[in-house]
Amino acid sequence: MAIKILMPALSPTMTEGNLVKWHKKEGDKVGAGDLLAEIETDKATMEVEAIDEGVLGKVLIAEGTENVKVNAIIAVLLEDGEDASVIDKMDLSEPKEKIAEESPSADAPKKEAAPAQQSGGTTGVQIQAPPMSEGNEYEGRVSGPKEGVFATPLAKALAEENDLLIDAVIGTGPNGRITKEDVEMALQTTGGANLKAALALPRDDYGMPPYVPEKNSNVRKVIAKRLTESKLMIPHFYLTVECELDGLLALRKSMNDKAEGAYKVSVNDFVIKASAKALKDVPAANVAWTEGEIRQYVTSDISVAVATDGGLITPILKSAEAKSLVTLSKEMKELAGKARAGTLKPHEFQGGTFSISNLGMFGIKNFQAIVNPPQGAILAVGAGEEKLVMKNGNPATVTVMSVTLSVDHRCIDGAVGAQFLAAFKNYIENPTSMYDLARTA
Repeated sequence: MAIKILMPALSPTMTEGNLVKWHKKEGDKVGAGDLLAEIETDKATMEVEAIDEGVLGKVLIAEGTENVKVNAIIAVLLEDGEDASVIDKMDLSEPKEKIAEESPSADAPKKEAAPAQQSGGTTGVQIQAPPMSEGNEYEGRVSGPKEGVFATPLAKALAEENDLLIDAVIGTGPNGRITKEDVEMALQTTGGANLKAALALPRDDYGMPPYVPEKNSNVRKVIAKRLTESKLMIPHFYLTVECELDGLLALRKSMNDKAEGAYKVSVNDFVIKASAKALKDVPAANVAWTEGEIRQYVTSDISVAVATDGGLITPILKSAEAKSLVTLSKEMKELAGKARAGTLKPHEFQGGTFSISNLGMFGIKNFQAIVNPPQGAILAVGAGEEKLVMKNGNPATVTVMSVTLSVDHRCIDGAVGAQFLAAFKNYIENPTSMYDLARTA
């Protein structure tokens, strides 16, 4: 009997996804475990393997289709000895109707293609004809200002020389006059290609310059939704402490020198280890809020924010308190690489009891992160900087790192947050207290 292939739910929160690519085409033989398709979820692009054998009889949802509902029929697999005629007898009408409300099927008429990108122009710039205005419609004119557009003679000459629609240039001169510099900036912005309409990009209604639209990815939509809910629904408060890094930096250098390339630990690895240990010392900070109860977790599963092209994602270092610094360092590098490549598995980014966001490598000294629900807290880590302090009555220069704990006040009180930061500070300033730092397992 022919088998219906359904849109899989690749994460607990997934309700729909984008069918990015088919790796099999109609008529291809399919074996169990064969790579069938790529699906973009709300977190990453993931590969889907076949669980049955047969021949791909019909593709119902074309690759590139967005917002395909979970459990929608995306294809039909024929078993050995069956031909495509059995598909005509199958009841596919109801799922196809549901899909049609949200996504086009393979047989649905395609939307008119977007205007092609101008060869040689800036990547991602879509060339569109400028909007028509009453009494002055766009008819392929490439230069020369319309009535009401003022430009200097040099600006007009430069626009004509480069086949530029000067109407699309934003003037910065007196009373909005278009200057030679404005045309040069426009040419630079669009790559200096043949610009018959390249500058006729979309504009809003607020007098802003032209812009290049970038469609929101599923990841970006989820980030926006979750963080908006977090700031609106969670009563945040913030605690900041400064930690001296000189001992940690010396130990880090010594460990990396002795490793001779076998591994290379970072300051962030120490931060992860110190956070995990502090959560074991102050378990009341390793919690999540629910309406019925506060859940106190028995392991320190640390979510670490990683910036990717598609948005922020937080791979998890599970039971971090029980792992060596070297092990944590190697796992973090592997997970960060997967995150940037979009190949994280669900269990590698779902869950986590506590988050860390480190912007120190960008020179940020202090910031406040947003709690990542359902977790109870997130640690924002700034850059280390040299400061002049008094030690035993004498001035001394030390390297200081500022960290800020953002807390969900529903489940963590101020005293508990302060106790956690005190434990964290002690581990950072006395790093050898995080036992067995250099063991490799």
